[in-house]
Amino acid sequence: MNLDPKAIREKLGIGDDKVYGVIGEFDDPHELVQAGRRIREMGYTKLDAMTPFPVHGIDEALGIPRSILGWIVICVGLCGTATAFLLIWYCGAINDKFVIGGKPLFDFTFSIPIAFELTILFSAFASFLGMWALNGLPRLYHPAMNYRDAHRASDDKFLLVIEADDPKFEAQRAAEHLRSVGAETVEVVEG
Repeated sequence: MNLDPKAIREKLGIGDDKVYGVIGEFDDPHELVQAGRRIREMGYTKLDAMTPFPVHGIDEALGIPRSILGWIVICVGLCGTATAFLLIWYCGAINDKFVIGGKPLFDFTFSIPIAFELTILFSAFASFLGMWALNGLPRLYHPAMNYRDAHRASDDKFLLVIEADDPKFEAQRAAEHLRSVGAETVEVVEG
């Protein structure tokens, strides 16, 4: 049994030599989108971008699929609507058959305000919790923060990342490719 600490760290995928990816820095969002398209055309599939504001077209350029969050919110919202109607029907027509002033035991029109409120409530919870789950939050650490100018991605720089998980990834070649598409600064970032 080998108890060498370096071998154990390598087996677990942790340590000083673990590479997260290569990050290239751009000044302009249009340059970032064009670079993302060209890098993707080179065969890279594990790409990411960090920008100070939403950049139109970056998702298509990097091949990021549309989020399923909208479908989750619609489905859970409709469950809220069904829950409201079922609750009102059960309380009025099954559990407490109490007729007041000739009102029917269950009427759709009286149920609309409660159904609307529960639809909004369920949708809000679904969007909040779904966003956290789909984004893998809470995440207190991300390897991209090891980039020396990572803070500038929230200020005035646009970063393009080629992740080491990409099947075509070789650190030096990826760095050369980022330079060839116009990256000002390129850095290999350790995880």
